[in-house]
Amino acid sequence: MPLKLKGSCRCGKIGFSADSHAPVPFMRCYCSICRKTAGGGGYAINLHADKTSLRIEGKTSVFHAELDNSKGQCRVSTGERHFCSGCASALWVFSPEYPELFHPFASAIENELPKAPSLVHMMLSSKASWVEPDIGPNDQRFAEYPDITLEDWHRAHGLWMD
Repeated sequence: MPLKLKGSCRCGKIGFSADSHAPVPFMRCYCSICRKTAGGGGYAINLHADKTSLRIEGKTSVFHAELDNSKGQCRVSTGERHFCSGCASALWVFSPEYPELFHPFASAIENELPKAPSLVHMMLSSKASWVEPDIGPNDQRFAEYPDITLEDWHRAHGLWMD
């Protein structure tokens, strides 16, 4: 049975809930977008949730990041970063390329989340110079994107909630 995630912004104008089969906060993203819009400790932690179960109280604002292709050209990301316009709390990311999913930030979730047996550190090539990742002996590291999805990681660790 999936875990019901319940989240909110800091000021209380927005509340949301959704079902998650993969609620373990195991992946730390150090990219500049996550770090600057939702980071704490120089990274953000996204969860995996079922978009069809999303229920929202209040109205979110949406930010589309500009992505640099390292050749001096930018394009606007299709990813929608939802946040509260009142207190600027980062709430979740939705990508239209994966319409059945959305990714709540663990920092916005109010209920207890399961503890991860190990962590995945991604986008380490983008981390800020002041960030010193706390990488454990069983943690995985990736300069860019990991070679495993949120769902696959949960399944491999026996943590997928049917």
